[in-house]
Amino acid sequence: MDVSESCLCRGVASKVTSLLREVVACHCSRCRRTSGHFVAAMDHRVMTANETLTWYRSSPEAKRGFCNRCGDTLSYRPVGGGTTSSMAGTLDMSTGFGLTHHMCCADNSDYYEITVGLQQRCAR
Repeated sequence: MDVSESCLCRGVASKVTSLLREVVACHCSRCRRTSGHFVAAMDHRVMTANETLTWYRSSPEAKRGFCNRCGDTLSYRPVGGGTTSSMAGTLDMSTGFGLTHHMCCADNSDYYEITVGLQQRCAR
């Protein structure tokens, strides 16, 4: 598997070479605020360009990566290390990846309904 991803201006790019998990939807208020909607994210990638990557500490537990030129939200990383999650919308092509479950369902907004049929991990 070699799937490319990048921000709009291509200042930040990477390759997804394997998956630690498929796509997960997070409905927490921080993800909604940084993306404008709920976030669909996956784990595992290899960075190939990061000339415009900037990290913002969004909470005591996490920081979020974004492009300081085009503003795209790209990543989520726990403070102190751990797996970096990539936003699935940054993928350049059709992947065959699937949405596996929803997280933080109690925080979803009232303008959309969470997909029925997938597992919902709703604890905060």
